[in-house]
Amino acid sequence: MGDESSSSSSSSSSSAYKDYIAGLVAGVSTVIIGHPFDTVKVKLQKHNTEAHGIKYRNALHCTARILKNEGVRGLYRGATSSFFGMAFESSILFGLYSQTKQALQGDKNRSGPQLQVIIPSAAFGGAIISFILCPSELVKCRMQVQGTDSLVLKHTRYSSPLDCALKTIKDEGVTGLFRGGVTTILRESIGNAVFFSTYEYIRHYMQLQRNPALSGSNDQPNALIDVGVGIVSGGVAGVAFWSAVLPLDVAKTIIQTVPDTSSSRNPLLTLQSIYKTTGFRGCYAGLGPTLVRAFPANAAAIVTWELAAKVLGIKRE
Repeated sequence: MGDESSSSSSSSSSSAYKDYIAGLVAGVSTVIIGHPFDTVKVKLQKHNTEAHGIKYRNALHCTARILKNEGVRGLYRGATSSFFGMAFESSILFGLYSQTKQALQGDKNRSGPQLQVIIPSAAFGGAIISFILCPSELVKCRMQVQGTDSLVLKHTRYSSPLDCALKTIKDEGVTGLFRGGVTTILRESIGNAVFFSTYEYIRHYMQLQRNPALSGSNDQPNALIDVGVGIVSGGVAGVAFWSAVLPLDVAKTIIQTVPDTSSSRNPLLTLQSIYKTTGFRGCYAGLGPTLVRAFPANAAAIVTWELAAKVLGIKRE
């Protein structure tokens, strides 16, 4: 009995890398679909929360200006750092979440999702990826806000993500890359706890609804319904994530892109300042493109993650 348990544990640890590979593939699909929406969101957060300067009427107005002045390429500004950052970050997030959840659950019989397992697993994964996500997003955001509508001086403009990173280190030191780190940790820990809780419960409910009707059916409709479940559970979970933490994301964008390096890095103080300047609406700047992006981008991430897991032979309850 002991030998069998040891063998099972060894087999599980030896295939753990598959969880990280599946997560990496999910991250790439997220960037391809979601980056243009993210660019619009960041520009709205940067410009529409300032007392002076350029203002966009809405997300469509912002998108039209980007396309007119910069073309489609403008919508993918900063995507290079986002591809590397998101792929690496997604790999670690999904991998850590899967491994931590498995460790906390052990071999206990489970009748459904358990919040006492999901929340700490997701929050832990979110906290860890923040150390990768923070510098990646800082470079991405600074590249995104310096488009043709930017008021940034010519000599401080960045020619590439690498140039942005090097200038940041030169001007602010290595710690400058981690400006907004506390806010990123808060956003990712809270947001991913909401995301995975929503995903697991919707997925569980939809699986319960479909299983009785699918007994004895062939694999093709099963596969199509699996994709449908992934789209709905991933999409709704993505909307829940951003609905819960968008104010923190707005604060992070301001903290990472404000020219004054001595300005506060406290997200609560930043949100208080935004509220005084633009009201409650400013704290949710970029809500439209964020939610429009959240559903397809996260649906793609979950469908890709589950498909990659199936191809790699990862068994899920």
